[in-house]
Amino acid sequence: MRHQKKGKILDRAKGSREALLKNLASSLIMHEKIKTTVAKAKVLRPIVEKLITAGKVNSLAVRRKLLAYLPASGATKKILEVLGPKYQERKGGYTRIVKIGPRKGDGAEMAQIEFV
Repeated sequence: MRHQKKGKILDRAKGSREALLKNLASSLIMHEKIKTTVAKAKVLRPIVEKLITAGKVNSLAVRRKLLAYLPASGATKKILEVLGPKYQERKGGYTRIVKIGPRKGDGAEMAQIEFV
């Protein structure tokens, strides 16, 4: 039984799922919008929002936390220098998911996740 279990499995093993989400988060931060499936976008949104919220405080502890999670150090730098100050006054809701229709190959529902 999956009572009280949060999060989606995305039909992957734990290690590959974590790597996928870290790379998606890093790509979203670096490019500020990415195209992915709706399921992946919905799982990615709370992860990125927590990273941005942490990045509002530019401290060594936060920098180390972000470096430990994100594979690209440029993403950490961008959170602390660009995105954190940009959303300083905003209390949350830094991303939006826009559905863009089915993928041509397999019909998977696609979405674009971007910063507001």
